[in-house]
Amino acid sequence: MSTSTTPTPTGGSLSLATLPAVLDAVCAQAGLDPAGARLIKFTNNAALRLASAPVVVRIAGSRAISTSITKVVNVAAWLAEHDMPTVRLLPGITQPVHAAGHAATLWEEVPATGPAPTGADLGRILRRFHALPEPGFELPRWDPFTRIRTRIDDARGIGPDDREWLLERCAETETAVRALDYRLEPGPIHGDPFPGNLVPGPDGPVLCDFDGVSHGPREWDLTPVAVGRLRMNYPVDHHTPLAAAYGADVTAWPGFDVLRRVRELVLVTSVLPQLDSNPGLRAQWEPRYRSLRQSDTRTRWNTYR
Repeated sequence: MSTSTTPTPTGGSLSLATLPAVLDAVCAQAGLDPAGARLIKFTNNAALRLASAPVVVRIAGSRAISTSITKVVNVAAWLAEHDMPTVRLLPGITQPVHAAGHAATLWEEVPATGPAPTGADLGRILRRFHALPEPGFELPRWDPFTRIRTRIDDARGIGPDDREWLLERCAETETAVRALDYRLEPGPIHGDPFPGNLVPGPDGPVLCDFDGVSHGPREWDLTPVAVGRLRMNYPVDHHTPLAAAYGADVTAWPGFDVLRRVRELVLVTSVLPQLDSNPGLRAQWEPRYRSLRQSDTRTRWNTYR
């Protein structure tokens, strides 16, 4: 993936065009070789697997993600201290790495050689996560709306009418959230737990992606998989075994429909900063946005690729 001809970017949203130069700069800081790196995924972050070492480089794709990257490093260290089944930061390097106007983290690669993770796996990991003591640093309060609004502000490739509608939808949903009566004890939450954030390691699945870790309602951590069953075009029901393993079914709680609206808003806005710079996203994004705007809760969404 390394190139010597791509100009070094000066910050802002990451794009496929600027990614090689940013990767070169990050690897130069870390003393790693970017030659032959392979792109794993590029949505709101770019994740790349190095060919020269068992390392995954994760580069923040937008301003909204960059603001949480120091917290991600702190959370990863905290989870490692408690021997949680989670991905580990690459040791011996001061993190996060800031290079070419972008922020990145580097991780020990987990060989994806185990069986496909299940909802039951995620339910058990979430029970352990929610049982952890408070960390020795302050977690931010759960607030999905600030990040949603930042992504709308940073959006590329949508018109003013779409932008205004999304902001109005955000305000209406935030008001509804404030009126919720939660039943589970609040505390540290992952923020975005779903099977796609489990790596099928040789010793069992490990949890990744700590951008959304915060202090908030545990019901939120049970919502992504529940919404996935209702909204996403998944061939497997992960929600039922997750609820059984965790010991609670969030869909039976009266406030679930409100958190479903939050989750769907997150899923629609998450790629807005990359909508123009990563053209392949638009084909998945447009049906999501159209059905959300039409209050169509039956249309199934495909995953971003």
